[in-house]
Amino acid sequence: MKRLFCVSLLFTLYLACFAQGERKFDAEQFNARLQQFITTEAALSPQQSAKFFPLYNEMHKKQRVLFTELKRLKRIKPAGNKACQENIKRCDEIELQMKELQQTYHAKFMKVLPPEKVYDILKAEDRFHRQMFRNAKRK
Repeated sequence: MKRLFCVSLLFTLYLACFAQGERKFDAEQFNARLQQFITTEAALSPQQSAKFFPLYNEMHKKQRVLFTELKRLKRIKPAGNKACQENIKRCDEIELQMKELQQTYHAKFMKVLPPEKVYDILKAEDRFHRQMFRNAKRK
């Protein structure tokens, strides 16, 4: 009986320690780190950052809406061939909308910043995401 109690106590303590080690995703902190990384890597001045990031955040807000719908559609498997066909078509439409949205905002970015800076920003964003995935993989 004592052994069972000790084993259950140790297991409970282990679970408590494990649960404390998990961190939840903080979107605000992620965005702040992303903006800082882009600003540094693309060498944006404060004036350029002030012009660029409102547009950038607006684009991501619209992309999130589309991505949420796409994720919902991909999570379920429709019953029947017709429903599957409609689901595939809708997913394709959403992916095209996302790409068109990105293209539209890239043009807006180039109206407020030189194309070379926009290129540097896009590369910095890609590097940041790759770095975050590598760090998450290590943990």
